[in-house]
Amino acid sequence: MTQNTTSPFPGVTYVKAPERSSLGDNAPVETLVAEIIANVRKNGDAAVREYSARFDKSDISVFEVTAEERAEALAELDPQTRKDTEFAIANVRKFAEAQLATILPLEVETLPGVHLGHRVIPIQRVGCYVPGGRYPLLSAPIMTIVPAKVAGVDEVIACLPPNAHKAMIAGCVLAGADRIFKIGGAQAIAAMAYGTESVPAVNKIVGPGNAFVNEAKRQVFGPVGIDQLAGPSEIFTVADSTGDAEMIATDMLAQAEHDIRTRVGLITTDRALAEATLVEIEAQLATLSTAATAREAWINYGEITVCDSEEAMIAYSDLIAAEHLQVHTADAKAFALKLRNYGSLFIGELASVVYSDKCSGTNHTLPTMGAGAYTGGLWVGAYVKIATHQWLSEEGVKQVAPPAARQSASEGLEGHRRAAQLRLDRMQA
Repeated sequence: MTQNTTSPFPGVTYVKAPERSSLGDNAPVETLVAEIIANVRKNGDAAVREYSARFDKSDISVFEVTAEERAEALAELDPQTRKDTEFAIANVRKFAEAQLATILPLEVETLPGVHLGHRVIPIQRVGCYVPGGRYPLLSAPIMTIVPAKVAGVDEVIACLPPNAHKAMIAGCVLAGADRIFKIGGAQAIAAMAYGTESVPAVNKIVGPGNAFVNEAKRQVFGPVGIDQLAGPSEIFTVADSTGDAEMIATDMLAQAEHDIRTRVGLITTDRALAEATLVEIEAQLATLSTAATAREAWINYGEITVCDSEEAMIAYSDLIAAEHLQVHTADAKAFALKLRNYGSLFIGELASVVYSDKCSGTNHTLPTMGAGAYTGGLWVGAYVKIATHQWLSEEGVKQVAPPAARQSASEGLEGHRRAAQLRLDRMQA
């Protein structure tokens, strides 16, 4: 563990530096995923069965979850778990509905007779990948399926690994999935992208997954849309001297238990807080039941940095562009307005990432690996298209035809010039 080393970033010193980069060599994954996609595209269900047996140890002949299986999964769901799941669904739905209300159709006359606008059109069919993981992550289907239904998507297809906990099927049902398939990994992405005898091809694929799922989404992008490429989870906290070491360490380890490649960090202007947090993390790991995973993530990808000014802290945070960014400062709301790059922001000590992960209402499918510099997370707007249109009166043609014809002529595009001029000539005949 590296202590008190200077960061390449100005004004930043490591109290604990990451041992490894989160950007590893992906070549073996790329090669295998390309093989899987080609095979599924060519051989359909037969290839899916082959990979289900190979990777999931599942000898499955019928992929789609039947009505009886859906009912059985719901019946077996613990009553309190169902209530909590429905609570989360209601909150995610409320927020998605509020977001959708801000996306409005448009009609505007920009010049006399030139009428422009756009429509808000739901995507016809969406595929939601629901990871199985080591635990039944009941929040996963909620975050991808509920916004799709709010947006008005005609058909929502869910895919989850065949060995996923039965409660995950119940979660897909409660969230509103129209059809559910027991297919996991890159083969699920390929099946949804190109279609098989059992699985219909979708228009867009959303949802998190492991490195193979992520790579498969990257490779099928084009014929279908994707939400984003999401790597291992990340959490950073920006804090001044008012930060609470116990709380910061607890939140960091809550994310670190997700995966051994989770990236966790503290960015602070207060060295005492940095050192106290370092001690607190080691103390909590001693009693954490998931320490085997969390410790490896902390050692390899954890970092604590001390910045020599608030400006350096803001600049370094924006460079990291963390998936989850917590703000623990004296005036957290004011400080939050100075931050630009992040997946989702958690303002003040009471706003723990875990609340958003599970049930508060904002989506937990967020950009990682610096992508927060150019995009936000999954939201209801990802399930609709903003498609423009125009119509012109004769007065509108008089406004735009002459400059369009002149520009076409200057570009040497005679066909364009003729198309621009034709309507004007007919009006003047």
